[in-house]
Amino acid sequence: MQNQGIKKIVLAYSGGLDTSAIIPWLKENHGGCEVVAFVADIGQERSDLEGIEQKALQSGASECYVVDLREEFIRDYVYPVLQTGALYEGSYLLGTSMARPIIAKAQVELALKVGADALCHGATGKGNDQVRFETTYTALAPQLKVVAPWREWNLRSREALLNYLKERRIPTTASLEKIYSRDENAWHISTEGGVLESPWNAPNKDCWVWTVDPQEAPDQPEQVTVTVEKGRVVAVNGEHQSPYKCLETLNLLGAKHGVGRIDIVENRLVGIKSRGCYETPGGTIMVAALRGVEQLVLDRDSFKWREQLGLEMSYVVYDGRWFAPLRRSLQASAEALAKEVNGEVVLQLYKGQVTVIQKKSTNSLYSEEFATFGEDEVYDHRHAGGFIRLFSLSSRIRALNEKKNK
Repeated sequence: MQNQGIKKIVLAYSGGLDTSAIIPWLKENHGGCEVVAFVADIGQERSDLEGIEQKALQSGASECYVVDLREEFIRDYVYPVLQTGALYEGSYLLGTSMARPIIAKAQVELALKVGADALCHGATGKGNDQVRFETTYTALAPQLKVVAPWREWNLRSREALLNYLKERRIPTTASLEKIYSRDENAWHISTEGGVLESPWNAPNKDCWVWTVDPQEAPDQPEQVTVTVEKGRVVAVNGEHQSPYKCLETLNLLGAKHGVGRIDIVENRLVGIKSRGCYETPGGTIMVAALRGVEQLVLDRDSFKWREQLGLEMSYVVYDGRWFAPLRRSLQASAEALAKEVNGEVVLQLYKGQVTVIQKKSTNSLYSEEFATFGEDEVYDHRHAGGFIRLFSLSSRIRALNEKKNK
C-alpha cells in the first residue's frame, strides 16, 4: 500500500479483535504513522472498558483517550429522535444508528485537538456504520483523511486477525469461539450472526443478553409512572432524573419483565438484508409513554404530521445523515409539536408487554363531556348533518354528473 502521507491518525477503538489488529496494521501500512486510540463510553458493559487504555497501548497506540458520552448521547441524540417518533421499518428503535454520529463527532474533536491529519474506523464494507462514520467525518472535518481498513486489507476472517496479532506478539482475549456480533450502548444491545444468519432458525436463549425471557418473567405485573415534559421523559415514579438516569431505571424494570425484544430482518443502506435480535427495554417503555401523552394532546392532523416526521427521520438517522440540514429541519418541526406534549402516564409491564393503563395531561384535548355515550349538554347531534353534507360534497357532485351523463 502506498503511504498517503499520514502522520497521526485517530482510531475509533473498541478494544475488540478488529480494532486491536487495526492499530499495528495502520502503523505498518501508513509509514509508521502515530495511532491515537479513541474510546467512546456510550453506556456499554463496564467490563468492556476495564483495562482498555493499557490494551490499546500494548497494541501499539501512542495514546488512548476514553471519553464519557453517556449523558450527551441520551440527552442530545436519543431524546430528539424520540420526539419525532422514529421507528426504522416499523420496529427498530435505531440504537446503533443514533450512537454513530456522537462517536464520530467526538472522534473528530479529538483529532483536531491532538493535531491528527486522519481518522479511522473499524466498520466493514458490508454494513451501515462505514457510511455513518464517514458522513459525519465529511460534515464536520472534510480536510481530514479517512482510512477504512476493512475496505483495504486482505484479512478476511476472525482466524486471520488472530494470527495477525499472534505473529506480532500482541496479546488479545479474543478467540475463535465468538459466535455473535454484538453492539451495546445505554439504549440497546444488538445480536447478529451465528444461528441468526438463517432466518428459518429461531433465536437461541443466548441470542438475548439483557432481558429475561418473557415466559420466565414475573407472574405479577408491575406498574411504573413516567412523567413527560415537551416530549421528553423527565421522571420515573415521581423521581426527577437526568435522561441517562431515567433510561437506566427503565432499562432495569423493562429487562426484568422481558420488555423490548424484537427479532427482525432489516434492509441495510448498502442493499443487503440482515437479521438481528435487538433489546431495548427502557426505550420501549419510553416510547409507549410518549405515545400515551401524544394521544391526549395532539389533534388529528398534528399526530398525522408527527407520524410523517418519524418515518422520514427514521431513514435520515439510519443512513447517518445526522448533521445534514434535513435532520435539523425535521427536528425543529418535531420540537414545535412536542411543546405541549406534557403529562403523566402509568404503564403496566407484564411478560414482555408494555401497556399504558392511565394517562393525564394539562394540555389534553380529550373531553369527557364531548366523548361520553351518556346524556350530555355540549354536543348538538344535528350539527353533524351539515358537516357530513359538506364533507361528502365532491362525492355528491360526482354521482350527479354520472347520473346526468348516462
